[in-house]
Amino acid sequence: MSRKSNIIALARPAKLLCCGFAVTSLLLLILPATRGAQPESFSVASIKEKFELGQYQEVIALLEAARAQEPQNSSVAFWLMRCYYELDRVDEAVSYGEQAVKSEPSSSDYHLWLGRAYGRTAEKRQSFSFARKTRAEFETAVELNPSNLPARRDLMEFYLEAPWILGGGKDKGWNQAEAIAALDPVEGSLARGFYWRHLGKPDSAEAEYARVLELKPHRVEPYFELADYYLSRPDGSRLDAAIESAARVDAQDCRLDYYRGVSAFLARKDLGNAERHLRAYLGKASQRRDFPSRASAHVWLGRVYEEQAQPRLSAEQYKAALELEPGRRDAREGLRRIGQ
Repeated sequence: MSRKSNIIALARPAKLLCCGFAVTSLLLLILPATRGAQPESFSVASIKEKFELGQYQEVIALLEAARAQEPQNSSVAFWLMRCYYELDRVDEAVSYGEQAVKSEPSSSDYHLWLGRAYGRTAEKRQSFSFARKTRAEFETAVELNPSNLPARRDLMEFYLEAPWILGGGKDKGWNQAEAIAALDPVEGSLARGFYWRHLGKPDSAEAEYARVLELKPHRVEPYFELADYYLSRPDGSRLDAAIESAARVDAQDCRLDYYRGVSAFLARKDLGNAERHLRAYLGKASQRRDFPSRASAHVWLGRVYEEQAQPRLSAEQYKAALELEPGRRDAREGLRRIGQ
């Protein structure tokens, strides 16, 4: 999974922001409005579980019932936007995001996520207009809350990847990276690492990512960002170090299976182990934008079978990846390699 986005595609998954971080507070707001419309088994815990498991349609049904009772509730609109964003239904995501921001214009997070919805729309439509809206929302999110690290990180990436005509610029990007570093050393090193990678200076990037390992963050997300970086190099020893550091923070995180499977394949030491981990990931992981994509896991599994000279099984995995993401070049190249 790569953090690299299209120049005007700024709807990247935010690794700093947990998808379910505000579900509980949201539901405390909407429970009075929904209690009469929902069965007795309805609970905060079950809704949070459904969202984090990727059961977005069920969450949408509950939120729509709440919205019918309280149509001006900005939290309901916000989380409907989040659900539709995960489903890649950008029109609905934008609509609900605009409603949320209109109802509560002072919320930095609302502007951040509306910016992401605009960014995804800009990517799909190749729209400069939506790209400009993306930048405006990210900038507003930072203005409203200068300590909003995900907003600063998204704004930094926009400045780096957008052309000057859309407000991009390396200096602007560096200023955001420095602001992040002043607030949080770990996130600052990650931001500066991304900056140097974008400028094509791998030695400077490597120094920043190595510093993250030295700082030993107590959250799992930074280690997965490191894993993505070391996977792109590839650097097997550092990749394994990032994976095991993540496991010490949260041994139950299903993403560990993905990275362990990829690492085992790259090492070519135990392809059976690579297969087990990748299949475990596909069996457990929901389709979340802050997780490695299921299509990517299918591609890696296809490569495992290709290495084992099992073309039929390999073709099944490459085709499964293309069903999920028809534009995946690596899956099409895999099919060509095995003569499909």
